[in-house]
Amino acid sequence: MLMADFKCRLKADQGFKMNEKKRVVVTGFGAVTALGMNVSDIWTEIMAGKTGIKNLTCFDTTEYSTRIGAEVDNDKLAQRLADIKFKRYDRTVEMAIVSCEQALKHAGLIGDGPDYNPQRIATIIGTGVGSAHSLFHAYNCFFEKKVRGMRPTTVPRCMANATSAQVSMKFRLTGTNYMITCACASSTVAIGESFRMIADGYENIVLCGGSDAIFEPASYASWNNLGVMSKNPDPLKACRPFADDRDGCVLGEGSAALLLESLESAQSRKATILGEIVGYGASSDAEHITRPSPEGQANAIRNALSSAEISAAEIGFVNAHGTATRANDECESASILNALGSSADDTPVSALKSYFGHLLGASGAMETIITILCLQKNILPPNLNLENRDPNCHLCLVGNTPTETNASYALKNSFGFGGTNAVLVIRKWHD
Repeated sequence: MLMADFKCRLKADQGFKMNEKKRVVVTGFGAVTALGMNVSDIWTEIMAGKTGIKNLTCFDTTEYSTRIGAEVDNDKLAQRLADIKFKRYDRTVEMAIVSCEQALKHAGLIGDGPDYNPQRIATIIGTGVGSAHSLFHAYNCFFEKKVRGMRPTTVPRCMANATSAQVSMKFRLTGTNYMITCACASSTVAIGESFRMIADGYENIVLCGGSDAIFEPASYASWNNLGVMSKNPDPLKACRPFADDRDGCVLGEGSAALLLESLESAQSRKATILGEIVGYGASSDAEHITRPSPEGQANAIRNALSSAEISAAEIGFVNAHGTATRANDECESASILNALGSSADDTPVSALKSYFGHLLGASGAMETIITILCLQKNILPPNLNLENRDPNCHLCLVGNTPTETNASYALKNSFGFGGTNAVLVIRKWHD
């Protein structure tokens, strides 16, 4: 028997109709950012117009031109880890453990622990820089003591898949687990690939999201010298997406996780459905490692709309990547106008990085969660620090007060260094 015939017969035996796509819903989420240690607190702070960006305290920034960022409270993180009985590890892993525990519990798939029963759930986590803190410590040990300074735990702490492995082991998730690394688009790609995995029938439940911790001296110095970060010394005003006086991004650290599952799975266990992922589009600029391409980004948006089988006119609002760098915001504006056409004239656009910083590989997941809440609650948060709009960003930008919406569909854009573009189409859930 040919392999193709075998696969067709296997799917038929499993009751899976060829070309039939499963609907994919969101049943849980969790998050850790400088703005709060859970989604509820983060949403409350956002709607109050507050930011988690402050002067950095985790290391000496005297020699750095950018001395601000959105730090997660270390004491609160330590307490959450103690509550779920997880020993201190790499910081990227630690934040992922906390956000994933929240998502699993929110979805009703685990209790208070610390002992968990094995469950067939896949784990797909995105990251931009991985175990940066552990790598920094390891290199310091090597330069100080050479071979004698390297501990056997260095490999499991620093390996690229440390986060997904630790999440899978901690919560005994027996589905496939792996990391996705494509800069600032990482967690959006993780959600998109999880969506495809469920829609095509390979998994019923996937825990996905992203985590990044950039605030160690070497990694932060690299970003400091890249020339894309704001030099505004005022933490409250430094991050200014789409503003004419913006001067760069402000980094943050954090993690966000979503529990995706097939509609049949969610209904069978009577889970509360929070939203639905209905489309995913990706593309590569294939041009420049750091300079974005409007056409490449527009291709991803068009691919997402095609995947969702909806028109541009049906998009109720856009949650933008909105990094607040000169080049990126203008490029994203052009790509939205290119892909949505005349529909962009009255489609509200919001940007969230002024609240919790640019979370790099975790940005897309955190912003997807807020997008789902916006659809649920029929309201869009204000765009902070948008007193002077860039005249070259011809978008219908949300102003400095919350805006009501009756949107059924939203776009979530994420674009990363290396030319990776990823876009989700999210639908409001109606019972």
